[in-house]
This record gives sequence, C-alpha cells and structure tokens, in this order.
Amino acid sequence: MAGARPDATGFGAIADSYDRLRPVDDRWREVFDLLVEAGDLAGRRTLDVGCGTGAFAAELAGLGGKVWGVDASPAMLREARAKETPVRFKEAPAEELPFKDGWFECVVMRLSLHHFDRPRALAEAARVLVPGGRIVVGTFDPGQFADYWLTRYFPSIARIDAARFPDETTLTRELEEAGFEPSALHRLAQPSRLARAEALERIRCRYISTLRLVSEAEFDAGLAAAEAGLPAQVEYRVTWLVVAAGKPPLDAVRISG
Repeated sequence: MAGARPDATGFGAIADSYDRLRPVDDRWREVFDLLVEAGDLAGRRTLDVGCGTGAFAAELAGLGGKVWGVDASPAMLREARAKETPVRFKEAPAEELPFKDGWFECVVMRLSLHHFDRPRALAEAARVLVPGGRIVVGTFDPGQFADYWLTRYFPSIARIDAARFPDETTLTRELEEAGFEPSALHRLAQPSRLARAEALERIRCRYISTLRLVSEAEFDAGLAAAEAGLPAQVEYRVTWLVVAAGKPPLDAVRISG
C-alpha cells in the first residue's frame, strides 16, 4: 500500500496468514472459555491488549459488553478491522495505552505479554482499570519449551522463549508489583497434532515470533532438517498458564494509604 509505514513489530510479514495458521478451533475455544471465566469478562467493558487480528476481541464482543482492542502492529489491525465487528481498535504499544485512567472493568492479555516490557505494560493495565477491576493473562508455561516440537529443529527456541515467557512465580510477583492482587491460577494442558504439510507451512511462514528471532543460519538449517525428518503426524503438547488478578477496590486503597 502506497504511503503505508513500516510495521516495526515484525508482524506485518504474517498478518494476512495469521488467522489461517492459528485457526479458531476447539483448542482455541477451550482457552477462550477459560480466560472469560477466570477474568469474569462476559458483558464487561474490556480491553484486549495485544489483540492482533482481533479474533479474541470479536468473540468476546459476542458475549455482550463493550470491547476495545489495542495493538502496535498496523498490519494486524487492518486484519482485525476487516472482520467488521463491534470492537473498537486503536494502534498503540501496551506500554503507552491511549486511554484515560479507570476506563475499563477488565483487561485481557492472551498470548501477548511476552512481546511487552512486562512491568510497564502491567502498570498501564492497572492504570486504565477501575478500582476493583480485573486483569487476566493467558501465556505459555515456559517449562514446556525444552521439549516443544520445534526445539528439535531450532535449539535456540528454548533459550529465547525461556527468557521471554514468565513462569508462575515471576508473573505473580510482577502483577503484585504493578498493584494487583492475584486471585486465581490455572494450568491447561492441550494435546495437539499437526499433519506434516501443515507443520512445514507453519515453519516456512515463521508463524510464531520466535522463528523470527533465531539466526538466519539456524532457520535455514532447521527448515532443511524438518523437511527431511518430520513424521507424517507431529504430536505435541501445549501448556497454558492463566492468571487472574484484581485491582484493589477504592476503599482498600484508602485504607492502605
């Protein structure tokens, strides 16, 4: 598009294939339902931070309430707006949310926190929430990366993602430091299976951000090894870590102050 500015997030290269490579299937809906329940999101005034192509926000809007989505990638937001849902989208980083204090009842971060400066993003989430509001974070348990199916072909994935994804203790501490009171923690293990052709397409499209962080030499070598050695069916397991937390109500803030 003439005049379009570069997408500094790196998601511009995969925005048009993102929904196809990460479909809304039964596993997606299982995570969606868990986040909605843990965060009490249905019917609320909710902000989806790092909303990407807007699939989660669109589904949430169908449960009532008013939903906003914010993302730093203009390409991903173009895909989100093309869905023609009632969700309102804004382009901005999670560390500088373009909303006034106390504007939302709920904030959700689904598989986005690892892209942010976590302390700043969580502090911003606390700022835009009303007293007594809730945040729910859905992220991958970093303990899974050493055995993840891609790690066999791209060994540095384990190191890269172990540094980007917080474990339970770290996430709980960072939520507390941002002013939240963690209230619920869930783990969800999802067995998954990919056909060889689908797995190779995901690798070639670098469908996860980590594949854009490995060196080009490692990517080329890993792709060649996968093309030569992937079985007809790739079986693996994904483990989600879902943490809900509350912003203290106004009375509690006054008492503690």
